[in-house]
Amino acid sequence: MMPVFQIFAGGPLGSGQQWCSWIHRDDLVNLYLEAVTNDKFNGVYNATAPNPVRMAELCSSLGTTLGRPSWLPVPDFALQVVLGEGAQTVLEGQRVLPARAQEEGFSFQYNNVNAALKNIYKGA
Repeated sequence: MMPVFQIFAGGPLGSGQQWCSWIHRDDLVNLYLEAVTNDKFNGVYNATAPNPVRMAELCSSLGTTLGRPSWLPVPDFALQVVLGEGAQTVLEGQRVLPARAQEEGFSFQYNNVNAALKNIYKGA
């Protein structure tokens, strides 16, 4: 999404109302480290931040962080042409939560998408 926003053409995919789970790279690395060093971690865990957002909110936050507008939605049919059947995953979204990681006491450094994007793209 970054290249599209950099040329001032960013916007939500589809309706923008679909859920989008995300995770900051630092939290992902820390979750992996916790999983290999903590004996309590066993099985499958969702590697997502605890606060999923709607696609429109993610794009708005990305636009604000980059100092670019988030005004040009990508229509469903365009995604279907580019992604084929994979477009359904993007257009429907998923609201995935890290319940098991939190139950084991894992603490996320970045709970908020705005703070995560600002950290990743500072100076971009």
